[in-house]
Amino acid sequence: MNCIQTNNLNISYGKLNIVEGLDLNIPKGKITTIIGANGCGKSTILKTIARILKPQSGSIYIDGKDLNNQKSKELAKIMAVLPQSPKAPKGLTVEELVSYGRFPHKNGFGTLSKKDKDIIDWSLEKTGILEFKERAIDSLSGGQRQRAWIAMALAQETEILLLDEPTTYLDLAHQLEILKLLEKLNKTEHRSIIMVIHEINNAARFADYMLGIKNGKIICEGTPHEVMTKENLKEIFNIDAYVINDPRNDKPVCVTYDMVVLFFKK
Repeated sequence: MNCIQTNNLNISYGKLNIVEGLDLNIPKGKITTIIGANGCGKSTILKTIARILKPQSGSIYIDGKDLNNQKSKELAKIMAVLPQSPKAPKGLTVEELVSYGRFPHKNGFGTLSKKDKDIIDWSLEKTGILEFKERAIDSLSGGQRQRAWIAMALAQETEILLLDEPTTYLDLAHQLEILKLLEKLNKTEHRSIIMVIHEINNAARFADYMLGIKNGKIICEGTPHEVMTKENLKEIFNIDAYVINDPRNDKPVCVTYDMVVLFFKK
């Protein structure tokens, strides 16, 4: 069963076509990662699914329902979106940021109910930052800030989480911390998680399902073993990759690579 599906999706920036004829099927209850070279259209696809961008044509379905027929507030109860490198107003506390996740469930600008506050605390506890609830967002480390944004998305109580490069600018330890948190949320809270991931080994390690994108088209899709092959990585990134199996987690790992030499006619 799919949580997100697109049919013949076309996306453009002005006269520049970014995505053409995209037929996408993202499984429900799984972690799906999207990989591809810079500028290939992966973030554009995610933003269009999130309704941040409007497609030129085609259809998007969320849990079988046409995205165009859903009101923004109702959609926000189904799908939470974490953009790349989000910014919070200076001085905003962690608790205040996470409280924004409750807005889709409120009427007007009413005060937070006991249920809202309980869910905010639950989200902070799940992401391991309850002790920082009164701290300003801009006083936290990069990993802690990212956890706060994920807590806000959790507070929306949505089944689907869309994340655009959630580990950008984080060091190796904090990347692992965030991805393990998302893995835990998928397994314990049964959230469908769709992520654009820049680092392909992390994308393979934490994915149940992967999509390889090139020039706005799906080059390959399937399990990490089906996508992370020498042939696919050559097609997607123009690299000659050496891929092995990690005995610790039975996932494919690109241990080294080189550029594929291109010859041009004079």
